[in-house]
Amino acid sequence: MARIMRNKPGSHLLTRLFNSPPSLRFHGGARSLETLAYEEVRVSDERPHNSTAFVLHGLLGSGRNWKSFSRRLASMLFDSSPSSDWRMVLVDLRNHGNSADIEGLRPPHDMVNAAKDLANLVKSQGWAWPDVVIGHSMGGKVALQYTESCARGDYGESVALPKQLWVLDSVPGEVNPENSDGEVEKVLQTLQSLPSLVPSRKWLVNHMMELGFSKSLAEWIGSNLKKSGEHETWAFNLEGAVQMFNSYRESSYWSLLENPPKGMEIAIVRAENSDRWDPNLIQRLDSLACQGGDGSKGKFLVHVLPNSGHWVHVDNPKGLLDIVAPKIASLV
Repeated sequence: MARIMRNKPGSHLLTRLFNSPPSLRFHGGARSLETLAYEEVRVSDERPHNSTAFVLHGLLGSGRNWKSFSRRLASMLFDSSPSSDWRMVLVDLRNHGNSADIEGLRPPHDMVNAAKDLANLVKSQGWAWPDVVIGHSMGGKVALQYTESCARGDYGESVALPKQLWVLDSVPGEVNPENSDGEVEKVLQTLQSLPSLVPSRKWLVNHMMELGFSKSLAEWIGSNLKKSGEHETWAFNLEGAVQMFNSYRESSYWSLLENPPKGMEIAIVRAENSDRWDPNLIQRLDSLACQGGDGSKGKFLVHVLPNSGHWVHVDNPKGLLDIVAPKIASLV
């Protein structure tokens, strides 16, 4: 059974497990480096882990969305090689989940800074650099930016590139609004029109459905509420999340896919029934994946997840595990 540890403020477990973050020098004096909130999923905490995977959620989500999948992945990796002990670090990206209240994560709220937050988390905790990074949707682009910045040396000379990067149903290039049904934009506009405090989750779900959104989407939005006195408020920083979405749409990482850093694999998992992909994108991906290499650079792979829409970990988690787990297990 995979176990979970959280880094909530004031946690006695956190005090026992981790050292205080180092102090950094900023204009105006010294202050501690404030880093992302996260949870750890492991099969056993009775022995030290020897491998780490970061798991990054999508827009308006949080690390807990990937808890069940990460438990199963950790268990599968342990079963395939009992000598390996993988740690899954479920990160709450800036403006999301328990990271939404961290004041030190300053603007601009874009892919570059969201990726830099991951590097700051590694440094502040004194961890080894992650062996694998898995990112879904917007989290996939954060993962791509993290890899690109690592390869450029933006995080210092001590940085180690991940051995594998998994981009789950995330378009790697600029996202043309004309190729989208505009649902995400409509959701964000609707949320921006609402007061910061809403009466209840039930009220919100009903309101969203009255505006024409599906029940499943309305309930998912409702799951991102938290108590604030007698009312409910968002578990994310909405304006910051909107800025991140705009950066997500404008960012392109085709050059990284065309020239993966030597020694690493970059894999895109495209959901078979996802509405994110047009024929030209699919053709470009498949063409890149078919190119043979001479060993001077890394590998780029494309996998198609059958019977799944964009929410890959919900629609077909077993199929996703069957794709991801054997490849990660091969690293040990």
